[in-house]
Amino acid sequence: MEAVRVEEVFEDPIIIETGSLARLAHAGVVVRQGGSAVLVTACISEKPLENVDFLPLSVDYREQSSAWGKIPGGFIKREGKPTDREILVSRVIDRSIRPLFPENLLYEVVVTALTLSADEKYDPDVLAIIGASSALSLSPIPFYGPLAGLRVARVEGKLKLNPTYEDRQRADLDLIVSVTEDSIVMVEGGGREIPEEDLLDAIYFALEKGQVLVHAQRELVRRVGKPKLEIPVLSDPEIEAWVADRGRGPILEALSIQDKLERRKTLAQILEELQSQVEDSKQFKVAFFFKKLQQELLREKLFTEGRRIDNRKPDEIRPIQIEIHPFERPHGSAIFTRGQTQVFASVTLGSSESAQLVETIFEGETFKRFMLHYNFPPFCTGEARPWGPPRRREIGHGALAERALEPLIPLEDTFPYIIRIVANVLESNGSSSMATVCAGSLALFDAGVPMTKHVAGIAMGLATWKDRYVILTDILGDEDQLGDMDFKVAGTREGITSVQMDIKIKGLSREILSEALKQAKVARYQILEKMYEAIPQPRKELPPHAPKIEIITVPEDKAPLIIGPGGKTVNEIKKKTGTQIWVLEGGRVSISGQTLESIESAKREIYAIVAEVEVGKMYEGKITRIEPYGLFVEILPGKVGLLHVSKMENPPRDLRVAYKIGDKILVKVLEIDELGRPKLTTFFGEEVAGPLL
Repeated sequence: MEAVRVEEVFEDPIIIETGSLARLAHAGVVVRQGGSAVLVTACISEKPLENVDFLPLSVDYREQSSAWGKIPGGFIKREGKPTDREILVSRVIDRSIRPLFPENLLYEVVVTALTLSADEKYDPDVLAIIGASSALSLSPIPFYGPLAGLRVARVEGKLKLNPTYEDRQRADLDLIVSVTEDSIVMVEGGGREIPEEDLLDAIYFALEKGQVLVHAQRELVRRVGKPKLEIPVLSDPEIEAWVADRGRGPILEALSIQDKLERRKTLAQILEELQSQVEDSKQFKVAFFFKKLQQELLREKLFTEGRRIDNRKPDEIRPIQIEIHPFERPHGSAIFTRGQTQVFASVTLGSSESAQLVETIFEGETFKRFMLHYNFPPFCTGEARPWGPPRRREIGHGALAERALEPLIPLEDTFPYIIRIVANVLESNGSSSMATVCAGSLALFDAGVPMTKHVAGIAMGLATWKDRYVILTDILGDEDQLGDMDFKVAGTREGITSVQMDIKIKGLSREILSEALKQAKVARYQILEKMYEAIPQPRKELPPHAPKIEIITVPEDKAPLIIGPGGKTVNEIKKKTGTQIWVLEGGRVSISGQTLESIESAKREIYAIVAEVEVGKMYEGKITRIEPYGLFVEILPGKVGLLHVSKMENPPRDLRVAYKIGDKILVKVLEIDELGRPKLTTFFGEEVAGPLL
């Protein structure tokens, strides 16, 4: 086994090992920090795939409960389909390594990360990024690495590398940054309204400190790295010149078509016409060089004419339209349209039992009270295919938008609702995730959620040509695919709450990134202005269809009495009052109902259960048992006292004739004996008009 150890910049060292596990894979490494360890393998197919023009890369990250010494919850005691977290980590790994492969690598590449051990300190996600880079660097797979994956958090004003879970709970900035020896490759994370310069400081702090991990991987490759597979360069000057000669004019003309579907249809027809003029064996090369020519001409048009595909200037946002509460029944809703990107977001408010149960490594089972679910139906891009379950992209974009809005969601103590946003993309031509942030914020205001500010998002792009560059605001789908950067920035007027960045070029300078952030800030302000015009503040009243919710607090040791044996007591209260009741931690009880009257009724029942019997106080009780020597009276739920005949004013001769079980009787508490049993009387004197519970 070979290993390298990195401890210069970390509280606990990171150790990269290879040679002892998964030896039939083309490469396998174990990355450790503290008690967390991840096995990452890389494999490549024997032959290249045919008729593909993209890198066939698959990344799978898996966590198993056994890694942190637990058995899965629920009825099924084995792991099934990937969780949302596993999908999100897989995407972060994929986005980190994908730009570092040769563009002509058409072999199937599979990277698999398996968490072997997870402690209470370190998240395995960044260890998996390091492991993916190490495995690919050691393997025969062509890879322009290595790279380092690090988490950077700002805790009490100080930047920390790979912070513990405890540190992250106190952080106001939490990022994952992937870096090579000379450039930033990927950024993912968010914060609590972070200034642009502070975000830059964190990103370039990661670039500086990550070099020790890059150099450690190079040392491991020097010792045990395998020779790289030779990939034939996809070069054919004759075909390339032929495509350029016949395709240049038609492509330039097509790039001036502003409608996305019409433009793509025209480009597809041009490609089809060119491919029909060559033999089948050369059609793939024609498609390859056609795409490269399209990319070159898009940049040439931008730099020579100063105009983009849809004739906008580089810093210009597409026209924005906003419609608030377009449909009646959702608690809150909005349609946000920016050019040919359109999102319909609806908000549903629910009671505590609607919270999502989430099981994670570092928190165990927790309840999630704010959810954003992003859907990307095929019709939004004009595709004729069935609408299936959410894909990885949908999970990722939903998490990005959810992270943007979450810092502005009011605390449960002030707004005791479970909140779900459903965002359906109705049209997509660039940055539907950022449109989701805008639509979600508008819908929250419409639902009466007491947010203090709107949140907006914008996607920035970058195009380089020769020795020049230009930053693009509000990129189109084609500008994303053919450009050099996709930088999504969301936040308020005060700062950034969520970022996601993918870079396709090396050596992105701080000046370029700073300029992109400044341009994004200007655009964000422009969008926020439109949003505040549409709905300047959250509605003062909740929608009529939303449930009424109140959280009360009772003594924590009394909370089990509300539930009762097998839930009997709480179910009786629910049935009697027509409410939903959820007993929370710390003695908090959530009560929801359709009317305030039903909630008040449930509160009276609950307060009666947890109330303490007070000496000298009068109660209207219910007779539960009759004996010759007296009556047993329930004065509070579960609190039964004895009304002895000697303590009755004018006692009847036969109690069984005078009283029946279930009769109500007014009594006063004389004392409570050493066993906690109330002693009762009907001698009231002048206090008969005293207080009743």
